[in-house]
Amino acid sequence: MPKITINGVVREFKPGQMILQVANEGAVDIPQYCYHDGLSIVASCRICLAEVWAPNPRNNNALEPLMGGKLMPTCQTPCSDGMVVYTDSPKSVANQKAVMEYLLINHPLDCPVCDQAGECTLQDFSYEYGRGVSRFEEQKVKQPKKDLGPHVYLYSDRCIMCTRCVRFTREVAGSSELMVAGRGNKEEIDVFPGQALDNELSANVVDLCPVGALLDKDFLFAQRVWFLKRTPSIDGITASGDNIFIEHNEGKVYRIKPRTNPAVNKWWITDEVRYGWKHVQSDARLRSPMRRMHGVLTESDYSRAYDDAIAGMEGAVRSGKRLLVMVSPMLSCEEAYLLGTLARAIDPRAVLAVGPVPMKGEDKTFPAGDANGFKMYAEKAPNARGVRRVLEAIAGGSGVQSFEESLRSLGRGSGSSDIGAVLLTGNYPSAWATDDLINSLGGKFVTLIDTLGSSLVDASSVVLPGATWMEKSGCFENARNMLQHFEQAIPVIEMAKSEGQIAMDLAAHRQHDGKGVSGRGAAHASARLFNAADVRRSMADSHSTLSVFLTDVAVPATGSLAEADMQVVEL
Repeated sequence: MPKITINGVVREFKPGQMILQVANEGAVDIPQYCYHDGLSIVASCRICLAEVWAPNPRNNNALEPLMGGKLMPTCQTPCSDGMVVYTDSPKSVANQKAVMEYLLINHPLDCPVCDQAGECTLQDFSYEYGRGVSRFEEQKVKQPKKDLGPHVYLYSDRCIMCTRCVRFTREVAGSSELMVAGRGNKEEIDVFPGQALDNELSANVVDLCPVGALLDKDFLFAQRVWFLKRTPSIDGITASGDNIFIEHNEGKVYRIKPRTNPAVNKWWITDEVRYGWKHVQSDARLRSPMRRMHGVLTESDYSRAYDDAIAGMEGAVRSGKRLLVMVSPMLSCEEAYLLGTLARAIDPRAVLAVGPVPMKGEDKTFPAGDANGFKMYAEKAPNARGVRRVLEAIAGGSGVQSFEESLRSLGRGSGSSDIGAVLLTGNYPSAWATDDLINSLGGKFVTLIDTLGSSLVDASSVVLPGATWMEKSGCFENARNMLQHFEQAIPVIEMAKSEGQIAMDLAAHRQHDGKGVSGRGAAHASARLFNAADVRRSMADSHSTLSVFLTDVAVPATGSLAEADMQVVEL
């Protein structure tokens, strides 16, 4: 392959690649503001200029400076074989210092109160490439703060006019709400009159902004970024399987950021995914087991709740009835396996069903019409395909019911049913139970595992509080049939447990030979802890069709440790 040398580092490149793209792939540091892999190249910030030498075929391929030694934008200059690039030469360094000085002329000194502080490339490049002092003595130009839309503020004073946000709304979102108004030092980003920044991807401009000009209203003054811990995860509320980072501190989630994956979500996420996680910290979360005593639901400990759940399900089976287990598409594949296995252990004839799969709107692609673009799915469940795949393996390849089919099994319309007990799982971000479902549960023993309080609670015999996807690990199968693993970000709220742990507890509870509360409690204490990787191995060992969970699950890449750019000495 052809090769290029950048600051003494030799790198291979593909024909058509720009110098900056090769440098970014090879971890060769070149400062950059306006360039982004997902946007057009405008070469407007000028901080990536470099001295470029290339073989001259008219002079026996001798290395000669391009354009007579003029500095070239590395983001817009294609590579050629044998090219040599210097971004650390005196001429390039002088340009970097000049560009940083110009950018900071009118920039306010408000880093202590700026939400971008700590992850701001203006701060970083000022330290790495800028001057130590400012020579500007005139009065700074003041720009107004602007409310651009439902999610984004613009602090125009801080803007460096990289135009990433403008290009994004035009080239990706296709809504073109943002524009560049004015000229010279009066140039500023603005919305077109009467048109707010309000599209399905609007908050991506906050991620794109390299400084603190575009800010997320939801995160404004909420937390200093250096306190945040970052956990790789997967979108847990839609079928897209978008790769995300969950940023949290002391068990509280503060924001969601996109995690780059060209095969899934590229560099973007929808506003729905970015802000749709608030139910995780809702006051409506179920926080304690409950069981029905004398017709009234009362708080309980897990041991007594497990006693009642097992007794109710086994009692229905002994009376000749069947058990129906409805596994929510919001649960992980590992949890679906444990719940399905538990159901068939209690009742070999148990009906396995997939819970309702919410749909909203239509699938959309950004940019519109681009088959390889970012796709937003109308399906609002992260794992409907994975749950069905696992349950079909347990059922022997057939017999897994949809939500509508399970309602008919429960006796909707006819009133007659051979179902005597129901194990329901929810974990949806909002109310999900239909009137048909609630009416079909009458006269049956119902065990509910859910995260939010709803009308289903009143229809249940036993209620067990579950955990959201942020509070556990596992894998989802997205609409592209890709299996992706996600990590636990925050601890489970008090008194709640993951559905996988509850299934393992119930299995251990049931297998215990002891009688009475004390015996059952001992079994509960000896149950193994839920571990997603261990469950996947059990799935592959038990069912050959589930071997994909050992071979085809995409795991987040391990990030490299960041090194301090300051020398630290021990005193």
